[in-house]
Amino acid sequence: MNLLFGISLRCVCLATCILIAEDAISQHRGGGRGGGGQHQPAQRRQAAPNRNTQHRQPAQQRNTPNRNAPNRNINNNRNINSGNRTINNQHNLSNNNIHNRNVHVDNRHVNNVNVHRNNVNVHRNVNVVVPPRRVYPGRYNYYYHPYRPYVGWGPAWHPVGFFLATLTATAIVVSVNNAKYHYDQGVYYTQSSAGYTAVPAPLGAVVTTLPSGYTTVNVGGSPYYYYGGAFYTRGGSSYTVVNPPVGAIITNVPSGAQEVEYSGQKYVVYNGTYYQPINNNGQQAYEVVQWDE
Repeated sequence: MNLLFGISLRCVCLATCILIAEDAISQHRGGGRGGGGQHQPAQRRQAAPNRNTQHRQPAQQRNTPNRNAPNRNINNNRNINSGNRTINNQHNLSNNNIHNRNVHVDNRHVNNVNVHRNNVNVHRNVNVVVPPRRVYPGRYNYYYHPYRPYVGWGPAWHPVGFFLATLTATAIVVSVNNAKYHYDQGVYYTQSSAGYTAVPAPLGAVVTTLPSGYTTVNVGGSPYYYYGGAFYTRGGSSYTVVNPPVGAIITNVPSGAQEVEYSGQKYVVYNGTYYQPINNNGQQAYEVVQWDE
């Protein structure tokens, strides 16, 4: 009995020593640089997330005020944007007004263009001929021959529309119905700021001389004087521009005329007068004929 008790006591003491030794070894390994038991690394892994969690929490708390701050800034930006919208609207309104003013200016330019075009049309009306309602045949039979503009009245003669910067010293001023013309060697001009432009002879213009090269045309026993597309009558020592007499026969029509077809026949129209092509004793000529608009 004593023997068994002694053995048991020795076993207990031995077990206690073993436990103490293991505990000392474990503590010694846990304090080394490369050591560490299985439990210690697990504790370190848990500590790391805990430390991160503790650091993240303040970060979240610090970020929360920052998020609110941008919200306030966003509100301020919205206010600024609202102001910008107002400013932009004002600028847009101003721009619209400026644009509208530009449109009005453009309209004025368009009107000027139209006026310019109208002026061009008026100028072209000298040559553009409206088809007549009726053309009466002349005393001579119709005999077509192509129209060839005549320019053989000398170097001083110029067709309608011709421009000169200056006139010669022989030019004189002629007034017709309060309109002033310049007459020089059978040609009439109107003055502009740039110079002088040849125009058709105005009805009623009175001159004292005709240039050489005019022809005398007898119509119904009355003499007429023809030069450069204009007909004159003589009264005393002066000559007056008149309408072309119906039945007058001439051999030349100046440049600036047009051929117009009516009822299958072609007529030459110059300054509103219709000339019928004829054969006068074997010579190509033109007869002034009557016509209705």
